[in-house]
Amino acid sequence: MAKNVSKKQLVENQGLRVVKPVKTKPYNDIDLNNWKLYSHIKTGSLWEFNSRDKSNGHSYDYHGNYIPQIATQLFERFTKKNDVIVDFFFGSGTSAIEALNMERRCIGVELKQDMVDYVSKKFSKKELVVDVNIICGDSTTEETKEKVKARLEIMGKKEAQFAVLHPPYDDIIKFSDKKEDLSNCETTEEFYDLFEKVAKNAYDLLEKGRFAALIIGDEYKNSRVIPLGFECMKRMENVGFITKAIVVKNITGNEKAKGKQANLWRYRALSGGFNIFEHEYIMTFQKV
Repeated sequence: MAKNVSKKQLVENQGLRVVKPVKTKPYNDIDLNNWKLYSHIKTGSLWEFNSRDKSNGHSYDYHGNYIPQIATQLFERFTKKNDVIVDFFFGSGTSAIEALNMERRCIGVELKQDMVDYVSKKFSKKELVVDVNIICGDSTTEETKEKVKARLEIMGKKEAQFAVLHPPYDDIIKFSDKKEDLSNCETTEEFYDLFEKVAKNAYDLLEKGRFAALIIGDEYKNSRVIPLGFECMKRMENVGFITKAIVVKNITGNEKAKGKQANLWRYRALSGGFNIFEHEYIMTFQKV
């Protein structure tokens, strides 16, 4: 009997074996009739990880890349096998590596050609044809949006099924000397405006009913907290997204302040009346 049952499970019901269909949402492969088996998927608003995952092709080779566990959680919760994920701030390729690990596909947009060349070496020639497409371009522009559309068509999709946005945290870290780089904005307001253009491209390229994730932290500047996360959330809503969740995640795996440097920041916090950031946000949105 089991041989002829496709995507169904056998359960015990009053001593009888009955066929129970798999129940999934349109945007993932989670079987809601068997939901207790998914205890590894986080549904709370506080995510804590002890360390960065450095297995299955992942490494910490680029300052500022998000930890792979975030991708694992998001992709299982909001994508199905063979779906296409678009990462608009591709960096060192965390999204693509985990997409392949989970039998998804990925299009990445990266501003720096040298980074595109470096990351491309992480994938086989076949993977770069079939499963991973890396575009060197500016995520704020119409030209780049059209390039992503063309890649989607090559991959057999009209629209993307998930979007990842992990922008620079304003000017905290300078990622390049390019004027198009959001980390080089002259003002925080300019940063917000450019980020909104990326959010609009993400919205336009995303399939209706599907989800996007914003990974971002805040900054401290001119003796005050700048709430980058919540302002970027507003910009996501400006372009049409609805906010589904705000997750606080501990900063683990990316921190560099150790020893004397950590003590210096503690002294500055005590002296300046502020608190040291130990968290960032993972915000999820839906296109309805």
